Amino acid sequence: MLNYFIVVFVGGGGGLHSARVYHADVPNLADGFPMDILVANLVATFLLAVVTALHRRQIVSDRTNMLIGTGTMGGLSTFSSFAYGVVVLMSASTASAIVASVYVVTSLALGYVAVVVGLKIGGLSSP
Repeated sequence: MLNYFIVVFVGGGGGLHSARVYHADVPNLADGFPMDILVANLVATFLLAVVTALHRRQIVSDRTNMLIGTGTMGGLSTFSSFAYGVVVLMSASTASAIVASVYVVTSLALGYVAVVVGLKIGGLSSP
């Protein structure tokens, strides 16, 4: 059990570092649309689906799945920044509330597509 904790910890550090390099932390809402958060979340979603599919097909080990899927993609994805950005946009103005609504719908719709495509690339036809 401790070995899995260490694997997730190391993977999470890698994912967090990737997010920081990409500047996907607290969203910069000066541009009006937190594109960096959207891209980081979509990349993490897609790669998580690929690794999950490969794990289910027994191509990657449990440890690799924990390292990449749980650790790295967990560190790269930024749900807290996503939620923070939505709250800030919703409370700023009516125009920002519309942008926030588009952001939420876009994130969910593209996230769904990223999972479906990632599973197919990983060799699974269905979850």
